[in-house]
Parts: sequence; structure tokens; C-alpha cells
Amino acid sequence: MAMTLGPGGGRRGGGRGRGRYRPMSEINVTPLVDVMLVLLIIFMVTAPLMTSGVNVDLPKTDASQVNADTKPITVTIKADGSLYMGDDAVTTDELVAKLQDASKNDPTHRIFVRGDQHIDYGRVMEVMGRITSGGFTHVALLAEQPAGQGPAR
Repeated sequence: MAMTLGPGGGRRGGGRGRGRYRPMSEINVTPLVDVMLVLLIIFMVTAPLMTSGVNVDLPKTDASQVNADTKPITVTIKADGSLYMGDDAVTTDELVAKLQDASKNDPTHRIFVRGDQHIDYGRVMEVMGRITSGGFTHVALLAEQPAGQGPAR
């Protein structure tokens, strides 16, 4: 029985010597899309079931919000050591009384302290100590970002 071989000795693809299967250079995205769509449907169905708690009809009220964000009071210490609350000059002795008036006796009112870079650090600490001894709990120092730098992350 005699057989005839085609060109290339019976291999397909001619006589180039490459096999039948070549590696693919593309990524098949279709299975990925199928899996993502199935996951999306699963999450869409199960998300409403995962809420916890009992449904209640809450009462309506006209009260203001508890976390009402108020404008902070700014205390500025100039290079000569003088104090300003906002734009008004104050003395060290009357600072706490004026802060209590401006904050309506709210000890959680935010107070920002700004100090000139050329004043003594002890003066800034003296003013902050006087403010905190007056009962204020939210006292912070302000500083400027150097030119060309964004906020720290």
C-alpha cells in the first residue's frame, strides 16, 4: 500500500517547519467580561438584602443640626506681640472674655491661633495656654504652605 505525502512531508502549513498551534499574542477579554457581569448581578441582588436594622418611621423636627459647622474665631499674634481677635485689637487679660462672648460660651467652638514667624514661641504658647485655661477645647495653630507645595497627604 502506497501513500503519498503532501508538500512538507505531511505537515500542514507547508514546509515552514512550524507546528499547528502558535501562541496567541492577544488577551481574550470575553471570559473576563462574562465573569464581571455575573458578579455585578449577584451584588445587585444581594446588596438590598444585606441592610441591617428595623424599618421605623422617624419623627419630624425643626431642631438645628448637632454638627452645625460654625465659622472659627481667629486670634492673631503680630511680630510686636500684640493680639488681635479677628480685626480687633485685644489685650491678653481680656482675650478669654471676648472669646467667650464671640463663641456664646461654647467651649467646643473652634479657635485658630496665627502667630508671626518672628515672634517668640513662648508668646504663642502663653496665648494658647490662656485660651485653653478659659475652657476652650478646640484650639489649633495655623501655618502657611511653602510656595509650590500642596497639602501633606
